[in-house]
Formats: sequence, C-alpha cells, structure tokens
Amino acid sequence: MMRQRAHGFAMAVGLSALTALTALMAGPAQAVQPAVRGFQFGVIGHSFKSGPDESVLKRAIADATLIAPAFIVATGIKASTEPCSDRLYAQRRALLNEAAPPMIVSLAGSDWSACVNSVGRSNAIERLNRLRELFYADGESLGERRLPLTRLSASAKFRSYAENAHWEYGKVLFATINLPANNNHFRAEAGRNSEYEDRLVANRAWLHRLFTLAERQKMQGLVLFSDGDVGVQAEQGFSLLPSFQSKQDGFAEPRRQIRAMAEKFKGKVLLVDTQSGAGTEPAIVWRGNVGHLSLAAEWAEVRVAPGTAALFTLKGGSAEATP
Repeated sequence: MMRQRAHGFAMAVGLSALTALTALMAGPAQAVQPAVRGFQFGVIGHSFKSGPDESVLKRAIADATLIAPAFIVATGIKASTEPCSDRLYAQRRALLNEAAPPMIVSLAGSDWSACVNSVGRSNAIERLNRLRELFYADGESLGERRLPLTRLSASAKFRSYAENAHWEYGKVLFATINLPANNNHFRAEAGRNSEYEDRLVANRAWLHRLFTLAERQKMQGLVLFSDGDVGVQAEQGFSLLPSFQSKQDGFAEPRRQIRAMAEKFKGKVLLVDTQSGAGTEPAIVWRGNVGHLSLAAEWAEVRVAPGTAALFTLKGGSAEATP
C-alpha cells in the first residue's frame, strides 16, 4: 500500500514538473499585452508661404527624416505667385514622393483657391480636381515607405473629396481636412458659393465620421491637419474676419462642430494649421482637451506618448502652454 502511494506521488510530481517545463518553454499564455509604444511624427508648415523657394521644403523634409518619423505631414505644394500648372504640380509631387518616410500632403489655399485662367477668371474648382487626380489617386501616402489611408472619396456620396484622408497610428486617429486659409474659400461676391457650400457639407460628414470612429475605437487622441485656423479656442461669438466687409465667416460652421464634438470626446483633440507668423516659436496651446499648434514655414517634431497625461509634446517647444 505504501509502495503504491509512493509511486502515485512520484507520478504526480513528474506530471507537475512536466507541466511547469512545458509552460516555461511555451511562454506565458495569458501574458498582458504590452503598452503601445511612443512614436514621433513630423509636421511641415506652408513652406511656400513666403515665396517660391523649393529649397525650404527640401530642407524640412531632410531634417524631419532624421528623427525617424512614423510619417510626415506637409501643408501646401506651391506659392500663390507660382503658376497653377500641371507641370508644377507634377514637379512638386515627384519631390514629395522621393521622401523616405510616408508623406501625407495637406492642401493649402495657394495651391488651388487663388488660381485663375488665361482671361483672369477663377478656375479653382478645375485646379482642385486636378490636384485630387495627381496627389490622391489611391489609398496610400506618398513616399518610399507607404502608409495606408482611408479617403472620404471612398464614400459614393463624396466621391470627389479624396484630399480628406485619415489613418491610425498608436491609438491615435490622424486626419487631413480641406480648410483653406482664405476664409475657407468663401467668395463674398458670388451669388452661390457652390464649391464652398458643397465642401461644407462634405467636411461636416467627414468630421462626424472622424469623431465617431475615434470614440468607437477608443482612440486616445484625434489630430486634424488643415491650412486654415478655424479658431476653435477663440472666445464664443468671435469671428475670424478682419472686418465686417465680408458677408460670412467661412470657418464658423466647422468651428461650432469641432467644439461640440470635442466636448463629448474622452480623448485629446489636436488641431494643426499653418497660420502662425514667420519666426514664431511653435507651441501647443491647450484649453481643456483641445490643443492648437500653428506652424509657419518651418517644421516641428511632435512626440506621442500613448497612455500618458500629456499625450502630445513638441521637442524643444513649449508643448503645454496655456493662454
């Protein structure tokens, strides 16, 4: 009887040891998933705001590439004094496409909204459509290393609006939105602002989709890149118009929508535009969960630390300034 008990005990010990060895070799089956690692991305301001000097953009791309960014977002492909020609568009596309990191292009007003034809009439809509064909023909970024993008044009109702794109990286949702700096291309002299009004509808649907997706996917942050500053952090009732000569503040509706949806969003919302004055030190200014970063003709490194209170910081900049 004692011999049988001893034999049973030995077998139990052996099985326990075998189980432990097997578990050790297989690794922890129920191990906690590691936290999302931090990363950085580059933002290039409107390099052609001060003139048609292509070397500014080239230097910004080269410098931003050195930080090993997850991607680079550049606003504007030409100066307002440069021709709105297919040749120039193709030249700038080739330059941006040579970048090693993924390159996302956010349009500026000078790229299309100020374009005129040979008799001096606006051909902004035709030029915008041409830019869409050249820069946003597929679901990827430019650059040697491509980043998959989801475009608003994937929706049948908004087939034209390929410049609005979003992508996810490290539990943060990033997106471009076409809001040109010249009062969102609202034309006071026109009877019906067809381009402005149609794009207003598309952008309204786009913002709703972005905030809904960010909430559903439990994103920690939402970053919006645009040319114009919509003035979300301005006082209520404030207008971005320099005077009462214009009939309407072209940014009023997206400003109201972003404010309303940001209040309900549990994460942080960072708005990035290119309206800062030349030589201004870049900084992220926060009011509640909404941050604002404005860049001139320069570039900035934005660091993202998922799971931290700050989430977004600028290298060498004042990232947590408050007014």
